[in-house]
Amino acid sequence: MYTVKEALALLGCLPRQSLGFYPTPLHRLDRLSDKLGVNLFIKRDDFSGISLFGGNKVRKLEYLLGQAKAEGCHSVITFGATQSNHAMQTAAAARRCGLEPILYLVDLVDTREARANLLLDSLYGAEIHIVPAPDGEEAAEARARQLADARQRKLEKEGRRVALIPMGGASPLGTAGFIGGWLELSDQCLQLDTTPDYVFQATGTGSTLAGMVAGKAMTGGQTQLVAVQVSPKDEGYAARITRLANEALALIGARAAATEQLFTLDADHWAPGYEQPNEQSNEAIRLLARTEGLLADPVYTGKALAGMLSWIESGRVSQDSTVVFLHTGGATALFSEGQIIGSLGSFDPQEAME
Repeated sequence: MYTVKEALALLGCLPRQSLGFYPTPLHRLDRLSDKLGVNLFIKRDDFSGISLFGGNKVRKLEYLLGQAKAEGCHSVITFGATQSNHAMQTAAAARRCGLEPILYLVDLVDTREARANLLLDSLYGAEIHIVPAPDGEEAAEARARQLADARQRKLEKEGRRVALIPMGGASPLGTAGFIGGWLELSDQCLQLDTTPDYVFQATGTGSTLAGMVAGKAMTGGQTQLVAVQVSPKDEGYAARITRLANEALALIGARAAATEQLFTLDADHWAPGYEQPNEQSNEAIRLLARTEGLLADPVYTGKALAGMLSWIESGRVSQDSTVVFLHTGGATALFSEGQIIGSLGSFDPQEAME
């Protein structure tokens, strides 16, 4: 096992571009703790920067763009849906680094106007390619990769170096960013003289989770890491998370091994699908907003919050447990299409007219 200081020293071997504002706050949610009967903290990675709209992707991009800069790249290509947090934050980070952002975005919601993250992508001046999905998400993602490969070849023929970042930053290098995230949280808990019984987070492409798992493998401890899925996953998902965690550990030369026993997947709160809301998650968003004045989003953190509340209310998390909720950002989704926000957009201002 490693101390936090020893583990951070290993991370220091990787190229890194400073983008975020760390450490992000960790604070107690007093009113919600009293309501739920647990000692609930929130880790505010929504405050990570780069701009007003932070989030978990910034930790990954520090390493991904650090390598791109070290390799002398001029442009960066990445992927996502039209309201992708990762794509938007990549565009912002690329501009901060003096790189040209190129985005290939799968249209899952029949986009008709620039709103929320897509609006921000355009403000950052990203080269945006929207890929329709008439044959489903998987086929559209394959088409996006084909188009991106062709664009990369064209740019490289023109003498421009291109960094290709996978969806969600899901690579060993990107995953290393959340080894740092786990270590930062561990250090903050030490300073508060507390040890979480549980850490809850959302999981999509999986690199944030893989980084947290890798960090836990390095430091040990009894904290139960629970990842709430925001989309359906196949039976091999847990194995892929573990493999990605171990690849990140190998990248930094850590003598530690991740296993599937280091985390738990919650597959009960993603329905009906990615970027598709459910009423349980929307009620969780309302609860956080009306109890603590904080915002979650319907795509990621709302579903993770609903999962955490379900664990607490069902007794899977015992009363008086210490729980940390990892807020990974994404509040821009609250300003996106109606298909994404669902009943959160039901307020009619005409009914409030005096």
